[in-house]
Amino acid sequence: MRARYPASSGHAARDGVRLGYEVFGTGEPTVLLLPTWTIVHSRIWKMQVPYLSRHYRVVTYDGPGNGRSDRVTEPDRYSPDAYAEDAIAVLDQVGAARVVAVGLSLGAAYGTRLANLYPERVAGLVMIAPALPLTPPSPQRAKLNEQFLEPYPDPPQGWEKYNAAYWHDHYEDFATFFFEQCLPEAHSTKPREDAVAWSLETGPEVLVAEAGHARFDREDWARALAAISTPTLVVHGTEDRIHPHARGVEAARLTGGKLVSMEGSGHLPHLRDPVRFNLELHEFLQEVAV
Repeated sequence: MRARYPASSGHAARDGVRLGYEVFGTGEPTVLLLPTWTIVHSRIWKMQVPYLSRHYRVVTYDGPGNGRSDRVTEPDRYSPDAYAEDAIAVLDQVGAARVVAVGLSLGAAYGTRLANLYPERVAGLVMIAPALPLTPPSPQRAKLNEQFLEPYPDPPQGWEKYNAAYWHDHYEDFATFFFEQCLPEAHSTKPREDAVAWSLETGPEVLVAEAGHARFDREDWARALAAISTPTLVVHGTEDRIHPHARGVEAARLTGGKLVSMEGSGHLPHLRDPVRFNLELHEFLQEVAV
């Protein structure tokens, strides 16, 4: 059961890849809830859609590799620029000329590139826990890229599970560990279970392909953020174990946007503290709509 079902749904196509989308509610501005890391699909927005769609038109879609979209194992299909082009294909399909784009984690990178490449289509940008290399990573995650293609220890400990071979051998165990890190707050059993279940709708082949695309470096992202002229909101939990709170602080500084620090929250504050998050987003949307 879902709290609200879409008014319309379908597929947009780009370069032979079908992208499943859903549209909810009416009103302006249109809110585009972007995909994040392909380990989950658009149900990651389950706590936002029912509230937002009472006030606005809301568009969600699944990125390539999960949900109702085609499974893709070509690394270039997962670049931030490719995601920006996918978003435009979906917006064209649903007839949305201009939107406020909301991106979680990697979705913040996709929203940034959407605003860079198509500024006329983006009325505002919201970034939640941006997965952008603007500050050093936490010590526990500092060697993720180095170890990703190496043989994993037996047994691996903690972030040693962030490893291509381990994903192929023990995918569900990695997903369980990952979402425990995303949701460190007490009483988070239900959102953790939801997220792991969503992760099982894709597989390691897709995630390994996504990890294989070339990523921008700090200077590239700093320039991309500084080039954004649209109103920007950055929301970041102070206890984020995936991307340090300092990254959200820097993203807000570079864009000149508003920073909302959610005290005690981890990487998914929109799931763990949805009432506060939704109200902050609603306030921002009202400002953009003026």
